[in-house]
Amino acid sequence: MDKTVGIVGLGIMGGAIARNLVERGWRVVGFDIDAARCAELARDKVTIAENAGRVARDAPIIMTSLSSPEAVEDVATTIANSGAPPRIVVELSTLSIPDKLRVETILNQAGHIALDCPLSGTGAQARNRDLVVYASGDSAAIARCADLFADFAKQSADLGAYGNGSRMKFIANHLVAIHNVAAAEAMVLAQRAGLDPKMVVDMIGPGAGGSRMFQMRAPMMVEGVYEPATMKVSTWQKDMAIIAGFADDVGCAIPLFTLTQPVYAQALAMGLGDQDTAAVFEVLKQTIVTAPKAGAGPQG
Repeated sequence: MDKTVGIVGLGIMGGAIARNLVERGWRVVGFDIDAARCAELARDKVTIAENAGRVARDAPIIMTSLSSPEAVEDVATTIANSGAPPRIVVELSTLSIPDKLRVETILNQAGHIALDCPLSGTGAQARNRDLVVYASGDSAAIARCADLFADFAKQSADLGAYGNGSRMKFIANHLVAIHNVAAAEAMVLAQRAGLDPKMVVDMIGPGAGGSRMFQMRAPMMVEGVYEPATMKVSTWQKDMAIIAGFADDVGCAIPLFTLTQPVYAQALAMGLGDQDTAAVFEVLKQTIVTAPKAGAGPQG
């Protein structure tokens, strides 16, 4: 098996994946428009290409991990025009279904196979190979990627038709949005109750009321330190807009998710856009007021 893989987009997620694959014996050919990121990954033995077209010519499988639909479409067009033989292009980004379909069309018309494979997990989870790959598209191509996925993720699955990977990711992110705000609200409640916040993290996290988001984000809330971000509030706002649009398209009300949106919007308004989404704790600390005790009211 040719253990050469290309990665376009060496940010929080792509960079962590690249390092893990190098450690597992892969030759990783990477590219990012940020020269500093390229220099950093070069020190970690990633072969840096001069552009995405070079990546396509050098690697039989290419993964793209990018922050905007415009960037993904631009890279897909570059790969399509690169003159490379047929490649498997594994699109890892969180995009709307129409954006994913445009990428598929661009690549298929050039003879490449596009796979829609969003990831469940944060940058911190990526560093620990604690990701889930929601793979969808051509089943034979997904099978060819099985060993690759196993070297940077704990689990992957063939979810069928192209686009189902994104649909599964939207469901996962719907829960992440809610659980993150729920964790922040619980930590504010614990703080107001006078409990030791570190003890709350230790005792609630493993119990029935815990969640992966609580276990990952509550410690950040205790410390009040939200950098380096595993998911920036500004990026998360983009993902939430995609989920809201998806739910509208399928005609499904999502009231709990909808209630979290103003919390993230307020985090942006407070200048926390570059902070981890755990920073919603700072929003709730300011906005949650003490509720009146049951039965309390004006005394006559």
